[in-house]
Amino acid sequence: MPTPRERDDRARTREGETGREDKGRHETQEERADRRWTELLQEVRVAQTGVQILFGFLLTVAFTPRFTTLAPTDRTIYVVTVVLGAATTGALVGPVSFHRIVTGRRLKPETVVWVSRLTVVGLMLLLATVASALLLILRVALRGPAVPWVVAGLVVWFVFCWFALPCWALFRYRARK
Repeated sequence: MPTPRERDDRARTREGETGREDKGRHETQEERADRRWTELLQEVRVAQTGVQILFGFLLTVAFTPRFTTLAPTDRTIYVVTVVLGAATTGALVGPVSFHRIVTGRRLKPETVVWVSRLTVVGLMLLLATVASALLLILRVALRGPAVPWVVAGLVVWFVFCWFALPCWALFRYRARK
């Protein structure tokens, strides 16, 4: 699967004398970067909101009376979940600082590539954070042997929705062209 940079390089080789692509969208490299940046920002905003709410709730758990009654294993899961939530927040807020630092330096296409990668890392960290939070909550709520199976099933569902389905669509429709 080609990287976004490789796709952009291929598109550049198809550009005519006008600086526009011959096939697909008729846009310059700068127009393409602007469009991709806007789309990426919308995607990151959705993920940022969810992870910030989740992380905020996680931070408050340690200050509840029930926290002191958690088993050592549950406390460990909680700490792992908070660390994952912090890492996820860093990865999904990272695009903002990345853009702010490099803006105005004619690096928009490169910024889009790097921020896109950072967002995918953030989504993978979000998956780990949600799985860890589910494990903790379900261990406390259910206390049964089915908990790991329920969490594993939900992780498979997230992987399907977030990664497998888009990759399948990409493969299927690329083969059609």
